[in-house]
Amino acid sequence: MSAVEIQRVTTSITCHAWNGDKTRVALCPNNNTVHIYAKSGNTYTLEHTLAEHDQVVTGIDWAPKTNRIVTSSQDRNAYVWTFDAQTNTWKPYLVILRINRAATHVKWSPDENKFAVASGAKCVSVCYYEDPYQWWVSKHIKKHKSTVLKVDWHPNNIFLATGSSDFKARVFSAFIKGVDSKPPTGPWGGKVPFGELLCELDSASGWVHAIKWAPSGNAIAFAGHDSSVSFSNITAQPPQVQRIRLPYLPIRELLFLSEKSVVAVGEDANPLLFTSNDRGEWAFASELDTKDHATKGAAGNSALSSFKSKVNLGTDAPADTQVDTIHQNTITCMQSLGAPGKAADFSTSGLDGSLAIWHVKTLESKLKGLKIA
Repeated sequence: MSAVEIQRVTTSITCHAWNGDKTRVALCPNNNTVHIYAKSGNTYTLEHTLAEHDQVVTGIDWAPKTNRIVTSSQDRNAYVWTFDAQTNTWKPYLVILRINRAATHVKWSPDENKFAVASGAKCVSVCYYEDPYQWWVSKHIKKHKSTVLKVDWHPNNIFLATGSSDFKARVFSAFIKGVDSKPPTGPWGGKVPFGELLCELDSASGWVHAIKWAPSGNAIAFAGHDSSVSFSNITAQPPQVQRIRLPYLPIRELLFLSEKSVVAVGEDANPLLFTSNDRGEWAFASELDTKDHATKGAAGNSALSSFKSKVNLGTDAPADTQVDTIHQNTITCMQSLGAPGKAADFSTSGLDGSLAIWHVKTLESKLKGLKIA
């Protein structure tokens, strides 16, 4: 088996999400629509186009248990989509977000009974369904000083991590009475009312583009625009931050493959692996897209090459239309293809319009036995 399956699906992809059995993928081709493809081998067949949004879709999440899709957009709206088997169509339900700026990211909670929408309105809308009125309503978490770029749920369905352009990573309580069961006792005690700020961590001098919980919920990782990746064990009080600065362009997405391994992707178009030792100390381990197995299969122009041509040659024409990585432009989204904490494989999509599936076990053998997950 090849270490990476790569398929040029469209001209550009801003985000994608898989259904429960990973036979279908929903993606945004950098516009106001969402395309749903059926996957058979390395062939993708377009089945549905969701076209309710007015502006670019910024987030997609597909709930594996309920089979509901939630989307967010720059049009300040979110929709929950449910599939009607009788008519073979996806029906949208508008969510009352109550925001006056673009939505930037969306994520279902582990129990799939609520979801969080980050926004440029300096807040997060935590949305849940009200049966008496049969609509999705929201409550706001407001303690941010600038745009919220990313959100991620703790495995307990209560704690919510946020990454903001005010250089902060934060953890809040998103407990909603009548929706959630009693929150478990944790490092912040047993009483955690909605919206309470539980933890605040600095990102030095960079916007927090990505934030992720470890599978156990005991640690958190976040990435800044200053090309850094930070790790913190939140069970320690106060939590300490280990920051790793990288000689690469900024990271945009993070994924825990296990408690001791994290993959980061971003503007360098090459997944980066970080590993932890038995003392909980993190270190950069390897690039995953090495030249010995990189292919030229994904066509597209290199933004970096074009920029260099402008500076050095005074021309817009790129000096070289291909780079040595499988993705030919910024990787904008990364998704696990396994159960939480057991991500045997993962997928990436980028501005080059390609969707790639990375097979971890095959990568391990090609990278001289380096333990990835």
